[in-house]
Amino acid sequence: MNAKSVRESRAVKASMVLPPDTNHHGTMFGGKVMAYIDDIAAISATRHARMPVVTASTDSVDFLHPVRNGESVCLESFVTWTNKTSIEVFVKVVAENLLTGERNVCTTAFLTFVAVDTEGNPQLVPAVIPETELECFLHEGAPARADMRRKRRGVSKELAKRFGAAKEWERSLK
Repeated sequence: MNAKSVRESRAVKASMVLPPDTNHHGTMFGGKVMAYIDDIAAISATRHARMPVVTASTDSVDFLHPVRNGESVCLESFVTWTNKTSIEVFVKVVAENLLTGERNVCTTAFLTFVAVDTEGNPQLVPAVIPETELECFLHEGAPARADMRRKRRGVSKELAKRFGAAKEWERSLK
């Protein structure tokens, strides 16, 4: 399996922010931004793997700047690192006031995908070749981020085990 350059997975998506996309503050719904992030990251992961992928993890999404009604929102994504079957993708979201040209980074995020076959079994993926200074910076930090994800996933599993699938009212009857 041949390694692939980061640029082979790069994806860009731009969209106008319209009233149905916004909340009562006139800013884009956070959930809509997150859906856009997952969508474009999946495109990058699939381009890299050239097979189906599933979202395994989304690292924290911190909203740094609002995206307002009438602005454009532009997302850029690319694969930063891979493990055996997992693919880390970096996403940057930029808002642009189309009348003034002012642009602001709204958020950045890392997502992890797993390549799967038609039965949902994890599949091996190609390694990544970073070429630019930024790509190398993100690639070098990926193992530490993956370790943090493993630890966080362990906590999530423990919470799921403790809380279970029972509804709160069912627990109160016991």
